[in-house]
Amino acid sequence: MKQLDQYVTCPKCDYGFRISAQDRLKWLVDDFQPMDTDLQTADPLDFPGYLDKIQRAQQQTGLNDSVATGRAVINQTSFNLGIMDPTFIMGSLGSVTGEKITRLFEDATQDRLPVVLFTASGGARMQEGITSLMQMAKVSSAIARHSEAGLLYIVVLTDPTTGGVTASFAMLGDIILAEPHAMVGFAGRRVIEQTMHEKIPANLQEAENVLDHGFIDQIVKRQDEKATLEWLLQNGGH
Repeated sequence: MKQLDQYVTCPKCDYGFRISAQDRLKWLVDDFQPMDTDLQTADPLDFPGYLDKIQRAQQQTGLNDSVATGRAVINQTSFNLGIMDPTFIMGSLGSVTGEKITRLFEDATQDRLPVVLFTASGGARMQEGITSLMQMAKVSSAIARHSEAGLLYIVVLTDPTTGGVTASFAMLGDIILAEPHAMVGFAGRRVIEQTMHEKIPANLQEAENVLDHGFIDQIVKRQDEKATLEWLLQNGGH
């Protein structure tokens, strides 16, 4: 039980509770050098209270936006790493989030490095409107260039991975892993049921069900993630 404390998982079902990017970094990698920590969110729609919310989230997480990005090392293997933080406005995808992830892939393409990205998001950030939605295409384009260079991209889906993140870069990995019982989907249960006019299965958006339908390659317990990523990175995903 003591061993699991740092991973913040359920001792019975291995569900990984939502943790900050900083807490995940403590046990995931041997070294991490952050990138693009100076980028700051604008307020394109002059949305009431938005910048105050951003400031509070920055103070609580130590991040400038909802993703930590940087150069990481696991057992002498270097790669670019992004970790979306569900404690930063529910990991929502804003312009700075998208810019940081885009730069992460561009830097990896230039230095011919693999990318590992942990997703955790409620979707596009409504306070930025279309600017937020445009990040889906921007990040996807950077991933395409990284892929065309013959480089490896690994995604780890954590709870929750939904909305525009699922509809773009979360499902573009060469290898897609997920944590046990993570919620993975696009629209929420209520929206789906109101649109279809019928009840959906209770486990529809559970990672295990998504795995059964071919959208995920493997479920990995949080305490096994470092070793799994080390093996995949050293073997080029083969």
